[in-house]
Amino acid sequence: MILHLAMFTWKDDVTAADVAELTAQLESMAAGIPALRQYHCGENLRLRPSDADYAVAAMVDDEAGLAAYLDSDAHQAVYDRLLGRMIERRQAAQLDVGHAG
Repeated sequence: MILHLAMFTWKDDVTAADVAELTAQLESMAAGIPALRQYHCGENLRLRPSDADYAVAAMVDDEAGLAAYLDSDAHQAVYDRLLGRMIERRQAAQLDVGHAG
């Protein structure tokens, strides 16, 4: 299993409405991508210091599943509609979290 993590810092003009719309679009997108085993997204709770405003955690079986998610038309559509204009900075990482089960 691979855990894909993405953290975003927003541009200054991003509003709460933008973030709410993004969350709704990402959750809808995730529901339609079979390669995703788990998917979580949302605003940083800021329980510890961090520059990130928002994070996404996506669990897939393998590298092919990661490509199926990240290269999907649905993922690209959310980026084109909203996410791309919101991002000031992005960081991502993929972790091997072992086998399913």
